[in-house]
Amino acid sequence: MVRTARIAEPVPFSTINVTPFIDVMLVLLIVMILSVPIATHKVPIDLPVGGEASDLEVPHRLSIDQAGALAWDGRAVSDAALPGLLATIRREPAAVLHMQTDPEARYERFDSILAVVKRAGIDRLGFIGNRPLDD
Repeated sequence: MVRTARIAEPVPFSTINVTPFIDVMLVLLIVMILSVPIATHKVPIDLPVGGEASDLEVPHRLSIDQAGALAWDGRAVSDAALPGLLATIRREPAAVLHMQTDPEARYERFDSILAVVKRAGIDRLGFIGNRPLDD
């Protein structure tokens, strides 16, 4: 005698597994939370207002060599004389300061000189490339 057994057919699920969906949404939320503050960060910079280019600009060069010594327009100057020289630039409307620093100079030295320039109120400032000084 042959017996037959009944095998139950699989019943389709009527619900969806939302766990992967929630995981993906949480990852996207974390990415948004981390990237929004970076995108909204602002650095205030005083940019010049457009106008006619002046051919009468008088550039002055402040150089910092590898050892940290200062040179103003090619001649050596001391740290004590620098604020006086910067005050003359501030009084001249056409004067521009160009800073050139040897790439081997210490950053602390550059930072301290830049702080002196900022305290002097120099707002027409440019930086010359990152090459060794020729002077």
